[in-house]
Amino acid sequence: MSGDTVECFNCGHANPSWAQVCRNCGAPMTTEVPRRAGPLGIFPTDRSSLTSIAATLGAILAAIVVGAVLSGLIPPAPNVAEATATPSPSASPSPSAVPSPSGSVAPTAKPTPGLIGTINYGYALDPTTHLAIQPTDSFAPGDQFCYSITLTQPFSVTKMPEEVIRVNSDGTLTVVQSRDNEIMNVTPAAKVAGYCTRATGLIQAWSTGNFIMREYRGAQLIAEGRFALTG
Repeated sequence: MSGDTVECFNCGHANPSWAQVCRNCGAPMTTEVPRRAGPLGIFPTDRSSLTSIAATLGAILAAIVVGAVLSGLIPPAPNVAEATATPSPSASPSPSAVPSPSGSVAPTAKPTPGLIGTINYGYALDPTTHLAIQPTDSFAPGDQFCYSITLTQPFSVTKMPEEVIRVNSDGTLTVVQSRDNEIMNVTPAAKVAGYCTRATGLIQAWSTGNFIMREYRGAQLIAEGRFALTG
């Protein structure tokens, strides 16, 4: 620099002191900032920096080695899913049959397929519903022999023929009461009818054994049930 001119640091051309760029080469006319002492590259080269970096790398390497050693000494945590036994489902207990209270509930008879009625047996009849109660299908001398016929529709007649058949030990059947000789009176609009007698008279007439009672509406078989007479 001389007087009021400034030499371009790029081409050496003299420019006015107020010039922002060189009039010869166009380079910016800025004052060069003095450089700091020390390395100019990305990586330091002075001894103190290299010593600090080496110490840091050594500490990191030592930590890695210690961690590897400790991980080998400590056993891995057990897998809870594998260690815990899966409980096998327990079988649900089958519900036990609850006995019907004697004298209050009529026995449930399974209707013969194709028939519209069922016959239930018991030691007495409910005076309101006319259903057999105190359920049983086995009668001894002195017992009250009661039965009720239940239909899914009204009787629609006033009389129903009844037939009783003995089941012999060899499986053959013997009619002991013909439906032409025994008639049960019913109410046409009703669906339930019942009757009671003494088992003693039946045993005297038919003896002991297993029997089938059949109820008819005209010529149509509408209900059937089995019972036993014992000595």
